[in-house]
Amino acid sequence: MIALLAAPAFASAQGFGQNQGHVQQAGEKPAEKSRQEIEADKEAERAYHKSLSNIPDHAVSDPWGNVRSETAPKAAAKPPAKRTKIGDTAH
Repeated sequence: MIALLAAPAFASAQGFGQNQGHVQQAGEKPAEKSRQEIEADKEAERAYHKSLSNIPDHAVSDPWGNVRSETAPKAAAKPPAKRTKIGDTAH
């Protein structure tokens, strides 16, 4: 029974089956990037900024603006209800 429960955990462990690569641990410095990786990062950054420039600027809209009315009467504030004492304790 224990072997059946442990099998999925063992199968997902590093080094079993296929090469999963290195996982960076806490405090470990990242590996040096190759020239191709650096160029790919720069190209991705340029594409990102270009896509941001394609988004049109638009004014802030109020979707409920047509529903609200400037002349709508505001509800009158009711004075708070007075508390009364019954006997020696407050309720």
